[in-house]
Amino acid sequence: MELRKQGVSDTNVLSAMERVPRELFVPEAFQDQAYENIALPIGAGQTISQPQIVAEMTTALELAPRLKVLEVGTGSGYQAAVLAHLCRRLYTIERHRTLAEEAERRFAALRLGNIVVQIGDGGAGWPVQAPFDRIIVTAQAEMLPEVLLSQLREGGVMILPIVENGRGQKVVRLRRTADGVERETLMDARFVPLLNGLPSPAEGN
Repeated sequence: MELRKQGVSDTNVLSAMERVPRELFVPEAFQDQAYENIALPIGAGQTISQPQIVAEMTTALELAPRLKVLEVGTGSGYQAAVLAHLCRRLYTIERHRTLAEEAERRFAALRLGNIVVQIGDGGAGWPVQAPFDRIIVTAQAEMLPEVLLSQLREGGVMILPIVENGRGQKVVRLRRTADGVERETLMDARFVPLLNGLPSPAEGN
């Protein structure tokens, strides 16, 4: 009901979010805040996005039951769990092994069998599984990620937060057409940076 009040009207997205218990993806210390519309820390310097952002980015992806989706930045797995209810198969990449393994345990507990997790460099995408119908990036990029765009099918949609013209982070929607890429700015955002490569020993796993 709170998401409806915030303007989220896609009934399929609302239904998917109702089916995913957010408290399962939030550290024990923050359980009392699991359903507040705020981002929360999940370890490894990462956060779980606020429900409204998850709902709006999911809606903007224009999902359908037979689509193949790539998510860059598994994090807690919450966004992936929502997406999994709305697409045929979801491939999700996480650079932190601890987060990826925790997310996989949550997916198993929820019996989400259409999610495939890879520990790796999200900026490199998943070329073996490309092309994808949809791509969602849950970390802020400094520029358009050409490698990921090359893995998007013609007619496909990519959603990602990006620094736009020095005016702060914006979530943009990119649509691949026969003539190139159409770009649309959707909303303000605040995401952790998209980092290349795997974590250094100083960052931890």
